Amino acid sequence: MNLWFRLVYVFVLSLFRERLPVGKSVSSLRLRVLPNDLDINFHMNNGRFLTLCDLNRVDLFIRTGLLKTMVRRKWAPIIAEHTMTYRKPLRCFARFDMVMTLDKWDEKYFYMTHVFRRGDVIIAEGTSRGVVRSKQGVISPQEVLTAVEADRDS
Repeated sequence: MNLWFRLVYVFVLSLFRERLPVGKSVSSLRLRVLPNDLDINFHMNNGRFLTLCDLNRVDLFIRTGLLKTMVRRKWAPIIAEHTMTYRKPLRCFARFDMVMTLDKWDEKYFYMTHVFRRGDVIIAEGTSRGVVRSKQGVISPQEVLTAVEADRDS
């Protein structure tokens, strides 16, 4: 991720926001398109949308307690698949909202939806599928959620 200033901003902001429930959760962030987000057409680069989704995940990790659990157990989050459909451009300095919903999981993957909006207008929307890994391999989502709950109670 090459968004160091935004990462620090989201990290600090997330520490002061209300905690999210473990399991189904929604992370929302309001950001602005910066000049380094632009491509040769002077709108936000399609790859930048995918990178910005990482910020929603960081917010969710911190606010649910998953980050603390991953650090304690030396686990790492990995995105296995990410798709995005682009509907409208975002120009320089435009404000936009990003909403990520962790809405389901199965035996291996967590599934997330991502929506970028300006007001009521959907700019882009997509999905991602991710796992949490240890040195031994992929950890089941149910085991991850149980560990986060246990760490929140301690």
